[in-house]
Amino acid sequence: MALLLAPVGSAGAQWLRYIAAEVPDLEVRIWPEVGDKADIDIAAVSHLPHGVLASLPNLRLIISLTACAEALLSDPALPRNVPLVRSSEPGGDPMMNETALMHVLRHHRLMHEYLLSQQRREWKPLARVRAEERRVGVMGLGMIGLPCAQALARHGFQVAGWARRPRTVEGIEVYHGRAQLPAFLARSEIVVNLLPVTRETENILCRETFDLLPKGAALVNLARGQHVVDADLIAALDSGRLAAATLDAFRVEPLPKESPLWAHPRITIMPHVARRLDPATIAHRVCENILRLRRGEPLLYPIDRDAGY
Repeated sequence: MALLLAPVGSAGAQWLRYIAAEVPDLEVRIWPEVGDKADIDIAAVSHLPHGVLASLPNLRLIISLTACAEALLSDPALPRNVPLVRSSEPGGDPMMNETALMHVLRHHRLMHEYLLSQQRREWKPLARVRAEERRVGVMGLGMIGLPCAQALARHGFQVAGWARRPRTVEGIEVYHGRAQLPAFLARSEIVVNLLPVTRETENILCRETFDLLPKGAALVNLARGQHVVDADLIAALDSGRLAAATLDAFRVEPLPKESPLWAHPRITIMPHVARRLDPATIAHRVCENILRLRRGEPLLYPIDRDAGY
């Protein structure tokens, strides 16, 4: 049994240390050092060139190291008969919770307006609203989105969530399906996007959805750049339909210097830093499923290929 590991960045040595602590007899090969492909029966990857996974003849398990698996699912040769699981913490990521709260608070307290006033040297106090008077909407209530929504609710915001299917969450009003999206947007003064990228959600943040938000709403995109139609966002900000936006992910990364998003006075650009993939935490989830595979037990955190997450 050998594991092909393709982590984000250059933390390979850390991964080796943490995996060896839980599965000491497991041979780990770090991409692109594959060796004999026939030896590899598990792949734990953030992304790989298309076709690589299909070239492993004895592959029995694919583990996604990122919260969203769109990079893997976009591979047309991805083996259909091999289980695909995620490695996210079931209780969410504290760093993502912090990021969501930070940016919601910025928009809640109108920091975008004060920064513009500062540039104009204007002393212009604005009306203050208490958290319990502010309606925040979280798009996506999965393993990352739900804990973020709960963190925002604990701070006192009126939080609603939008999900694919109906569900009950204490303290959070849940809307579901396309039919309930307009009502969800109409009540959300600050929208936090934490959706996965699927056929249904790509380009979901566009003129149609912006027009359904209350005038002067703010957007926080912590998911993927493929969710946002950039030209529609700029138009909504220029018209006053939206007051501000914070973007942490983009269709092309790093964001090209010529992108008009950089210079817009009502957009905050973050270089995809909402959270850090921490081997100390994620390696345990990886090893958990490796050991379950060995024992013939049901795997944890399966990804629905058809749903896209």
